[in-house]
Amino acid sequence: MSLPWAPAALLLGFAVAQTWSVQVSWDKWQRRRDNEFDAPSSRPHIVFILVDDQGFRDVGYHGAEIKTPTLDRLAAQGVKLENYYVQPLCSPSRSQLMTGRYQIHTGLQHSIIRATQPNCLPLENVTLPQKLKQAGYSTHMVGKWHLGFYKRGCLPTQRGFDTFFGSLLGSGDYYSHYKCEGAGMCGYDLYEGEEAAWEQDRGLYSTVMLTRKAINILARHDPRRQPLFLYLAYQAVHSPLQVPARYLDRYKGIPNPHRRKYAAMVSCLDEAIHNLTVALKRYGYYDNTVLVYSSDNGGQPLAGGSNWPLRGSKATYWEGGIRAVGFVHSPLLVNKGTKCRSLVHITDWFPTLVTLGEGTIDEDLNLDGYDVWEAISEGRPSPRQDILHNIDPIYIKAKNGSWKAGYGIWNTAIQAALRVGHWKLLTGVPGYSDWVPPQTFSNQRLSNRWHNERIRWDRGKSIWLFNITADPYERVDLSQRYPHVVKKMLMRLAQYNRTAVPVRYPSKDLRSNPQYNGGVWGPWYKDERERQEEYERLSNLLTNHLGKRGWKRKTKNAKLKRKVED
Repeated sequence: MSLPWAPAALLLGFAVAQTWSVQVSWDKWQRRRDNEFDAPSSRPHIVFILVDDQGFRDVGYHGAEIKTPTLDRLAAQGVKLENYYVQPLCSPSRSQLMTGRYQIHTGLQHSIIRATQPNCLPLENVTLPQKLKQAGYSTHMVGKWHLGFYKRGCLPTQRGFDTFFGSLLGSGDYYSHYKCEGAGMCGYDLYEGEEAAWEQDRGLYSTVMLTRKAINILARHDPRRQPLFLYLAYQAVHSPLQVPARYLDRYKGIPNPHRRKYAAMVSCLDEAIHNLTVALKRYGYYDNTVLVYSSDNGGQPLAGGSNWPLRGSKATYWEGGIRAVGFVHSPLLVNKGTKCRSLVHITDWFPTLVTLGEGTIDEDLNLDGYDVWEAISEGRPSPRQDILHNIDPIYIKAKNGSWKAGYGIWNTAIQAALRVGHWKLLTGVPGYSDWVPPQTFSNQRLSNRWHNERIRWDRGKSIWLFNITADPYERVDLSQRYPHVVKKMLMRLAQYNRTAVPVRYPSKDLRSNPQYNGGVWGPWYKDERERQEEYERLSNLLTNHLGKRGWKRKTKNAKLKRKVED
């Protein structure tokens, strides 16, 4: 079949038109792609502020004498979490924030991760920054890690954070960044990425230094092109009690020196968060940001903190150790200026924030947390009805604890705590159990005052039951009045315990001593693969060194030979 004849000019014009059409289509696609890339991200920026050892009362809106205008304003304009729980110690709270899982499911049921232990947040656990990174977030951590560092794979930059600046241990000097874990076990603890940040150490007070670093991250990132997750974990207000003198002047009226310094540290922290929120607005984040504020555990009265009127303190399973200061501040909240009285736990942040960031929650993660955004933002009922505060099978110090006391269901010598609805059950030794009233903070020694004020009516006990809604101060034990409730709670504990993994609490490793690591706290343990890689690296260095020496010797001999020949 023959094609009809057409003038060459017409064919040429058709070809040019087709080329132009393709070019226009390509240009349109390119512009659309660029516009999509430049368009503001619908996903919110997430700023999570975790402070250390701030007591339940140690914020203005809970009646403190400490001045916290920034925290009061942010909380008043956001949603106050008034039924919010964390863990009683640093590492447990941080592990649950990072994984959304209870301690019994990560092996961190007992105490904290110590600097000298070959231990860290188990590597098989997917972390919050890893999930947000998968969702397209730029992830940054500033501040205190305290989830282990004995090998390089445990470091924050190996667990989902693009950048890290801060400390690996649980505490240290606010100015020098040195920490001792016993005689002859002292070292430097300030990191940038995976290396000691010697050049960043300019003697700045920790709270100021960390805030400046966080603001620098905000300044360098473009909020329109990529959502940001900033985890700002302050060292404050953990001991040692150190603070710039100018903040102390505000609290001359507090006679107790510990409380005075502590109050000054909280004021410095409040000012730091003011500077951070100003930066969020200045650099274009604020209107699309969810800011979460949380303490990691209750306050320590011996170090100036206060949980009044709650019972107990840091390191205990009384409300004073686990009920925390917390709020959410965001223009994206539906019901601003409200209080959320629904049950919220620190494990809930993992699914809540990943879902907000349009990430995926895989079933095999086996989370213990719930997505509580609607409960917080809209005041809907929380999907959470209970909290396993912990089961610690190593801590069995209750002298009168027994299976008999636990109705044959549970050994009440074991330290455990469980909340179901209004009910709270404790077994074993929950920890120091006094109420420490505000008048304790006088110029008298704390120990003397406590002796006169504490209430001792629970000696020899190994089981308690409280209606926390009706009795948030845990003054009326109901375990004898409601044995059927106790039995149900004990059965629930036993069910949880069947899902527990073995406790990870290894012995001290002397290789952890900073003196073997250039005076720095850092990774010291190497598995077989790492040892082989290091051996090969050193072998190559030695070979190259010897090779250079041989080349220099040959060159020197050649020069001598030429001189002789000349």
